Order: sequence, then structure tokens, then C-alpha cells
Amino acid sequence: MLKKGNKLYSILTGSCPKCHEESMYEDKNPYHLGKIFNMHERCSICGTKYKIEPSFFYGAMYVSYGVGIAFAVAAFVISFLFIGATLVHTFIAIVGTMIVFMPLIVRLSRNIWINFFIHYDPNAPAKYKKKLSEKISE
Repeated sequence: MLKKGNKLYSILTGSCPKCHEESMYEDKNPYHLGKIFNMHERCSICGTKYKIEPSFFYGAMYVSYGVGIAFAVAAFVISFLFIGATLVHTFIAIVGTMIVFMPLIVRLSRNIWINFFIHYDPNAPAKYKKKLSEKISE
């Protein structure tokens, strides 16, 4: 069961890692390939900056390797062990799986990477609103 406050919630939904209220991506659908990397600069609810530093998501490339391996192993187990496909057909199933799930792997990797560095804070929206109101009153 996924509830706000759980890292898995933020990773699987692509929501802000700090407040879990808003999607980090301009387009929630990873299969709109032209917009797969388009992210909001900040969360409009809590003000969290997503690109902490230049080339921040470069590290997500390493995470994507592990996530890709997990998808490939799952494809192998399903096609070879459960269905009983030949090795050639199993290889084709693995390649097909990697191609079909590439956009999802990219997004999951980014979500996992940012969740290493930013932690959930249920009070983040209130803190951000207070900070904004203080700036306005100055």
C-alpha cells in the first residue's frame, strides 16, 4: 500500500520527493518521448528545486543500469523459465522489454536518484508558504 510519506510513493508516482504533492515532470506520461526529460524547475507546493546542481541527473544513469538489469532479469525469468521459450526467443523478449520500457526506466531512475538526496517533510508546504508570505511582506 503506497501512502504519502513513503519513498516508494514518490519513486513510483514521480511526485515531489519533499512534499509528495506535485509531479516533478511537466508531462506525467513517460511515453510522450519528446517530453520525457522535461521537468519543472521547482515544486509549486513546497519550493523544492529539482535540479540541485548542474548535471544532477547524470547520476541517474548509473541507477538506470541497475533498473534496466532488473527489467531484463524479469523478462528472462518470465520468458525462459515460466513460458519455456528458446534462448533466441528469450533474448528477443529481453531486447523487446528493454525497448518498450526504456521511458519508464529513465523516469524511475531519475525518481530513485533524487530520492537519495531529498527526504519527505510533511511540513514543507507550510514552511514554503510562510517563507513566501515573509518575502511578500518585506
